[in-house]
Amino acid sequence: MSDSGKRLNKYIADSGYCSRREADRLIDEGRVTVDGRRGMLGDRVLGGMVVRVDGKPLTGEGEKVYILLNKPRGIVCTADPREPMNVVDYLDHPIRIFPVGRLDKDSEGLLLLTSDGEIVNRVLRAAGGHEKEYEVAIDRPVTREFVQRMMSGVPILDTVTLPCKVRKTGDRTFNIILVQGLNRQIRRMCEALGANVTHLRRVRIMDLKIGNMRPGEWRELTAEELRGLMARIR
Repeated sequence: MSDSGKRLNKYIADSGYCSRREADRLIDEGRVTVDGRRGMLGDRVLGGMVVRVDGKPLTGEGEKVYILLNKPRGIVCTADPREPMNVVDYLDHPIRIFPVGRLDKDSEGLLLLTSDGEIVNRVLRAAGGHEKEYEVAIDRPVTREFVQRMMSGVPILDTVTLPCKVRKTGDRTFNIILVQGLNRQIRRMCEALGANVTHLRRVRIMDLKIGNMRPGEWRELTAEELRGLMARIR
């Protein structure tokens, strides 16, 4: 740490406690102290200072882990302990981790989790071109018209979705690749076109692929995968 110290939100994120954005919220809510006084946005942490969140001391920059999970249906992409089905408690990893991005409760598939608070901000800042690929089943036939309308953009949430790649894979199934992540986007797109999603599985995030992982299985990123991820979010 330099003589000028490290910004409080970055210190908290580097400890592996949460993302920098979440750290800002904790500071604003008065849940962070620095050497016994209430921490403020913009504070800098110097060597030897003790930072506490909800009364528990942080240890500074912690070990960084990067994990891929095949999230089962029913698990919620949050670190909030008030949610009984939160993904952090489900994974029960010895190092404190949190999810990068979201995958709704009723969906399954690839989810990235990490103890690296900085990566969350970098992924979110660069989210506009990152491909995410899904396998989808709906309750009606996938027609040529349905595919074309999904690809060209669908009006949802007071906007029109960006053009995307869609490929029919069966009578009622298709593969879709998005470069944006609106709330429950695929489900809302299908509903706008008169169809309901019966199954949704994310199989790829950028170059990270689900492979043969079964629901509930997880693994750490390989060195090659981590290098590729970091290169994409610089």
